[in-house]
Amino acid sequence: MNTSVLKAENICKYYGGLKAVDKVSMEIEKGDIFGIIGPNGAGKTTFFNVCSGIDRPTAGKIFFCGEDITGMKPEKVAAKGMARTFQNIMLFRFMSVLENIKIGFHLQLKTGFVSAILRNKTYQNDEKFTLEKGREILAMIGLEKYANTLAGNLPYGIQRKVEIARALALDPKILLLDEPAAGMNPNETTSLSEFIIKLNDLGYTVAVIEHDMKFVMRTCKKILVLNFGQKICEGTPDIVKNNQQVREAYFGKGLIIGEKLHVEN
Repeated sequence: MNTSVLKAENICKYYGGLKAVDKVSMEIEKGDIFGIIGPNGAGKTTFFNVCSGIDRPTAGKIFFCGEDITGMKPEKVAAKGMARTFQNIMLFRFMSVLENIKIGFHLQLKTGFVSAILRNKTYQNDEKFTLEKGREILAMIGLEKYANTLAGNLPYGIQRKVEIARALALDPKILLLDEPAAGMNPNETTSLSEFIIKLNDLGYTVAVIEHDMKFVMRTCKKILVLNFGQKICEGTPDIVKNNQQVREAYFGKGLIIGEKLHVEN
């Protein structure tokens, strides 16, 4: 039985003479926490953008749950169950946490412009649905106490969790998280790692872009390493942290021979 959720085959993305992504293949299976790492400028976000439909590949194919989605518009990809967060937090700061979560259901709602103006039965049903489901999501992931708090009043680490919670409103088959630990202090980073593992335990398949090696090592089950747009390593955390090309990409070729890449468990 094929359990592949997201598959990339020989993806290339060129901008003139710049090869931002060059012949990268990847397969994420159901139940994975899959990390994509590499130094700044390695092509990680460009590769994510191709996978989620934001950018069209120069060459190669993207398959989502067995369906070829190459070149499909991002809103159609999202409607099929691929949820994405971005490097910059995009919460509505002056709305409550619950209101932010409710917005995440927009692709599932039937309310149109007229229904919203008239507040008719369709509007009322959608409002009831988003309220109940929004509270369910917050309770499931332990954020219910923040339901009525303005998003802008929350600590940075909690805001990031709320943004991920909003993505759950899509009932996604996969969550794509673009540098979720960026700007976090060590305690927030550890808490986010535990949060992502909890989501995985709840049944969510997760893909994470990061340049924070330690975060990825303690969070992900499988890791793909990019450098200058090319795949240089793929495997378990143990395989990746002992790979010479990975060490050189992060620390340069002057790394002392025999020195191990120190990664906290």
